Amino acid sequence: MLKNKILGMLILLISIATAANAQGRRMRKMPPPGQPTEIQLTPYKTTMYGNGKDTAAISIKIIDRDGKEVADAQKLIIFTIKGDAKIISIRKSTLNMPTDSTYTANITGDCWITLQAGPSRGIIKIEAKADTLYAGSTEIHTVQPGMPHKVTEAVYKPHVVKDKILGADISFLPELEARGMKFSDNGTPGDAIKIMKAHGFNYIRLRLFVNPANPKGYSPGKGFCDLDHTLAMAKRIKAAGMKFLLDFHYSDYWADPQQQNKPAAWVGEDFAGVKKSLYDFTVKAMTALKDQGTTPDMVQVGNEINHGMVWPDGEINNLDTLAQFIYAGVQGVRSVSPSTIIMLHIALGGQNAEARFFVDNMLARNVPFDVIGLSYYPKWHGTPEDLKNNMADLSSRYKQQVMVAEYSQLKKEVNDIAFTAPGKKAIGSFIWEPLSTWEGIFDRDGKSNSYMNIYPGIAKEYVK
Repeated sequence: MLKNKILGMLILLISIATAANAQGRRMRKMPPPGQPTEIQLTPYKTTMYGNGKDTAAISIKIIDRDGKEVADAQKLIIFTIKGDAKIISIRKSTLNMPTDSTYTANITGDCWITLQAGPSRGIIKIEAKADTLYAGSTEIHTVQPGMPHKVTEAVYKPHVVKDKILGADISFLPELEARGMKFSDNGTPGDAIKIMKAHGFNYIRLRLFVNPANPKGYSPGKGFCDLDHTLAMAKRIKAAGMKFLLDFHYSDYWADPQQQNKPAAWVGEDFAGVKKSLYDFTVKAMTALKDQGTTPDMVQVGNEINHGMVWPDGEINNLDTLAQFIYAGVQGVRSVSPSTIIMLHIALGGQNAEARFFVDNMLARNVPFDVIGLSYYPKWHGTPEDLKNNMADLSSRYKQQVMVAEYSQLKKEVNDIAFTAPGKKAIGSFIWEPLSTWEGIFDRDGKSNSYMNIYPGIAKEYVK
């Protein structure tokens, strides 16, 4: 899922559910830097208690095409809320209270709103619009957790990652190569993986879907990011002398906080059936990788799962079911490779309260795991200071190590944080899809660029 993504400035190769208006942004001419372009909503919770009392702070900013705040931009903002919630206050402006679910406020540059959840559980959708600006939106899930039930009585001591990680998710590579893209470094042609290793990267992350080739899957008819493609990529990674993180999307399509669709083959199965299917798929993938000598060094049991996975059964409202699904994945991994590191990946780089809510609930259910992975995209996950404070708190609060499992912008700043959280528990980072998307380390013609040149310094300071 999860990732500052200013999609209108770039020709993206993917469709991300949280990127509203992506097609329109590609087609319309963008204003020059410094001119108001978009309303940015940054929620500091995307999971709230449905108790009629819980509140969440949401930052509202008017930004330009480069994601920078336009401090003197004055606009009438129209807020629309769908779901059981209301805005109860606003800072730096005056809120016109609604008769329905629409609010208005005149803001200059930015403001903060406080949202209060109602007494029911569900999904709250918030949209902010203004004339001539792209709208901003976000979703918040309201939950009513019950008494936790443990998935196991066994006492678990987290495994320790001893090496620092400077990693990258390059799952798009086979698709790019199939389109004829060639890579080079300073004019010398080469394999993208080997070029990245020469610049300090030591770990590669690959996503794996259940059946991406189906008509509603990630790669209809072609099956990119299926098990066969993953096996081929794993061989290349290990041949290059690098380590390997396997990212299970327990879906045929993208899995992130806005969508965790059940694989088509599992639809209609009851809880026990889905749990077994998840376990069996995990074992199948791990066994195939082990049999060819490319056992993953680390595994994510789900992708950006702070709102759950394998919906609707494993939605965040169903915490016991979610914990059982995660545990089934963990058991599947460990049945094949007991030493493989297990990561729980949440898209909450700067949202400390929600990160703690998720981890606390998984630990209350005795889910065994080793690493807390965070996505960090400033547009949705706060400032670098928010990321720093969150990682520091998680590192001191829990036994598990912490890392940034996804990021793109602010490469040096993010890595300075990702390697330096207190307690020596910060183990590094994975940049998301740097071959093909925003701020890529290769240009569109496959030539390494100035972003690539940032990484040898990071590697020298933190890895080597």
